[in-house]
Amino acid sequence: MIYTVTFNPSLDYVVTVPHLEVGAINRTKGEEIFPGGKGINVSWVLRNLGIPTRILGFKAGFTGEEIQHLVEAQGIACDLLPVEKGFSRINVKVRSREETAINGQGPSIGEADLARLLKQLETLEPGDMLVLSGSGPSGCASTLYGRIARLMQQRDIPCVVDATGELLANALEAGPFLVKPNKEELEDLLGRKLATEADLVEGARELRKRGARNVLISLGGDGALLVDAFDGVHRHTAPAGQMVNTVGAGDSMVAGFLAGYLKHHDYAEALHWGICAGSATAFSMHLATGEAIEELVKGN
Repeated sequence: MIYTVTFNPSLDYVVTVPHLEVGAINRTKGEEIFPGGKGINVSWVLRNLGIPTRILGFKAGFTGEEIQHLVEAQGIACDLLPVEKGFSRINVKVRSREETAINGQGPSIGEADLARLLKQLETLEPGDMLVLSGSGPSGCASTLYGRIARLMQQRDIPCVVDATGELLANALEAGPFLVKPNKEELEDLLGRKLATEADLVEGARELRKRGARNVLISLGGDGALLVDAFDGVHRHTAPAGQMVNTVGAGDSMVAGFLAGYLKHHDYAEALHWGICAGSATAFSMHLATGEAIEELVKGN
């Protein structure tokens, strides 16, 4: 079972406005509501690929209840813990000539809430995997992901960390199975520009020296680069297609990578599945279906 943690899930209100005018009344051409959050996205795509998964995290207020309802309506196991104060955030995504997003804050998560989550994580068993992704709860300590990753390390449960800055840096020494920075995030973490592919490989190897087992660098339309647990370097370009949506593409890459690895136990194949999953979402109006991902895997 792959467990994902979404500390700050959301209701994503996605509207299409053909010609957005700031300061004017705009009318939508289409609108949809989805449960959002990076961990939820990962679980959604894992489910589409036939991988057992369960969503953990927090919910608050009527929006939190609706997030859980929408996830469970898709047949995805969900155990969000209730928080007394505040409400789960609503994010507004505007699709127009450019994509615009307005993201809410969400409820504050206290130490007592985190203690309940850590207790929940004690139920994970050998053979399970944990995915930590996103920015963490409002006001969280930069050591939070490292704290959880070390608990998983002590129990031999592989941990995936898809985060940025200090949240990622402080988790590296716990030996996460996979980290997935993009090029800009890796540059920020290392404090220098990475102009060439050789620079990216060197940067990924620095993260491996600091503890990460596999470093997957997403490169947008240029595909991705992986330095694996045996220090092997793999490079894969992105399939051709029309990009219509960037929301969730990175999360889909994580899900595809994990699904490909579990299916084939081969890092090159895992990268292939990751690229195809991320691209299938980018070519879709929402998160990719299993059929769309498999079609790209077979054709690329």
